Amino acid sequence: MELSHQEILAKELRIPRKNVEATAALLEEGCTVPFIARYRKEATGSLDEVAIAGIRDGLERLAETDKRRASMVSSLEERGLLTEELKAKLDKAATMTALEDIYLPFRPKRRTKATVAREKGLEPLARIIMSQEGADLEAEASRFLDEEQGVNSIQEALEGARNIISEEISENGEARMEMRALFVRRGTLKAKMKPGKEEEGSRFADWSDWEEPMAKAPSHRILAMFRGESEGVLSVSVRPPQEAAIHRLESRFVKGEKADSNQVKEAVEDGYKRLLESSMETEARKALKSKADREAISVFVKNVREVLMAPPLGQKRVMALDPGFRTGCKLVCLDETGEMLHHETVFPHTSQARREQAMESVAKLFGQYGIEAVAVGNGTAGRETEAFLKDCLPEGAEIYSVNESGASIYSASALAREEFPDLDVSYRGAVSIGRRLMDPLAELVKVDPKSIGVGQYQHDVDQKELKKALDDVVASCVNSVGVEVNTASPQLLSFVSGLSLKLAKSVVERRRKEGPFKTRKDLLKVSGLGPKTYQQAAGFLRIRGGSHPLDNSAVHPERYDLVNSMAEDLGRSISDLLEDGELRKSIDPGRYVGGDVGLPTVNDILSELAKPGRDPRERLQPFSFDPSVSELSDLRAGMVLPGIVTNVTDFGAFVDVGVHQDGLVHVSRLSDRFVKDPHQAAKPGQTVEVAVLDVDLKRKRLSLSMKKKDFPKTDEK
Repeated sequence: MELSHQEILAKELRIPRKNVEATAALLEEGCTVPFIARYRKEATGSLDEVAIAGIRDGLERLAETDKRRASMVSSLEERGLLTEELKAKLDKAATMTALEDIYLPFRPKRRTKATVAREKGLEPLARIIMSQEGADLEAEASRFLDEEQGVNSIQEALEGARNIISEEISENGEARMEMRALFVRRGTLKAKMKPGKEEEGSRFADWSDWEEPMAKAPSHRILAMFRGESEGVLSVSVRPPQEAAIHRLESRFVKGEKADSNQVKEAVEDGYKRLLESSMETEARKALKSKADREAISVFVKNVREVLMAPPLGQKRVMALDPGFRTGCKLVCLDETGEMLHHETVFPHTSQARREQAMESVAKLFGQYGIEAVAVGNGTAGRETEAFLKDCLPEGAEIYSVNESGASIYSASALAREEFPDLDVSYRGAVSIGRRLMDPLAELVKVDPKSIGVGQYQHDVDQKELKKALDDVVASCVNSVGVEVNTASPQLLSFVSGLSLKLAKSVVERRRKEGPFKTRKDLLKVSGLGPKTYQQAAGFLRIRGGSHPLDNSAVHPERYDLVNSMAEDLGRSISDLLEDGELRKSIDPGRYVGGDVGLPTVNDILSELAKPGRDPRERLQPFSFDPSVSELSDLRAGMVLPGIVTNVTDFGAFVDVGVHQDGLVHVSRLSDRFVKDPHQAAKPGQTVEVAVLDVDLKRKRLSLSMKKKDFPKTDEK
């Protein structure tokens, strides 16, 4: 009996079938992953976003397999090749690989040696040889001599028959499965520098003569070698020992030691070397690349999540500077909502006179606009600008270094031109830096996640899969934080469950024309926003100071009546429930379970009543680099410095210690305990303490350690 897609996924993902079926039904209805995970826990068995996305992707994959199966059946029918037995095999095939193996012998192909041999009428001879019953080969082959067909000798007849056998062996489904397994178990990934490419390919020097088991190769090395190959400096191969592969095929197809078996043996060797090896290598490379892509995308997604969920400063008045030496520092002042109040250029690094002028100007603006914090881009002149600000601002002024990766891309974008049509591109970058300090998530959704400076080999991986994964993680972050509907940009709103960019712009347009939304229900007045979209989006949108106390919480409007019942049963109001912790403790969750409301939903509601609308992100903590170092040449082995993790890869973490060159903490140096996954020990934005191991000024490389064992010993007093 054929399994349904839901049954297949239940087994693959080890999730109860009923939960997979319920999730599939919700996805079919148009529900989003964040909505299902947050508001349909009873139906899914409290599956998280990762599991729900896995079901979604699995359903899409199986649908693609079905589409390919239908295409094969149609092609076979048109050519009169479809039999009941073949149809049954195709219907039973559960994977795309199994389907392709079954279809391979019937796939339309260019003329091959086997095709030519069949045209010469040599297929019956191939059948005789393949039976390996000890036939007189010369006598049998002589019956197929035909000058008109171009079979002029016994050797030509036997060669043609072997060509047919070679192709059949290379297309045999079971043989291909066995070879795939062999490639996985014993395949070796090899890379060599192409002759004459040593200078051009110097950055691939580590792989100039590299060899390791295919199964153990980490994603960053696989992608590095494939990039070197694509740039024409490396040659890369992925193969098991040839003799081992041929031996396995001989064990499968060769049945004896007579003359006909020897012919089969010759065909096996020819079939592997000429046909099967290259086919299997292509598959192995594709599988290796796919595995490396998945791992690299996973690393990228983890990093992007950390960057997007970085602690926000909040709604405070901010001065932001995009630093520069000769061209000066672009300075802007922003109000609590991120709107620009003032902009100008100051020159603290060109001459003493201009430095004094800049100090006077910055100090005046700081007081004039009631500035509460200062954001400084961490690029060129960043450290020097921070030092300048400490000289001219009041003691204790909050100065923050802000990662400016991608800010220049935003400032030159159509979106930035739309936001600031009359503002110079350099000032737009300063605005973005200031807004990143106030709310990293709200600002970073405006740029392509590939531009924010984290991940590994993101331009080499499958771009479609990368985009899908990044869209998922951005949506997950936005919806987990929640969005204030009366201040959010269209770009931020577009990631809210159920909303498209077009609808988000309609929300902002109505807000502009009619004023702030007073209740969530007002969203139904937005053109194009119907009940289904409202259902998906409402729980993730916040209205501060609205007319309904729950509109600034993650309680979904569909559960307002339930909360109202809780309040009425206690003889109090919803506002009382929000304010009185002891009152909430008196609620019996089990009393409100029934119908489509289960204990997970009731507990979520009670948890939200305790912290309505609270931002799940951590609080921003002040950080300062060591003032004694600002250049790579200032560093010495043995120094211990504060730093900020800027990127995490599967081979370690990169840390900024304030010298304009991130240092690498290799995975083996991330902790005194064993670390398998670097994300267990480090995350982007994390403040850490590192020891300097080595400084390579020529190659601009900095080696660091977070292992306490590597820190210099201090005398105890």
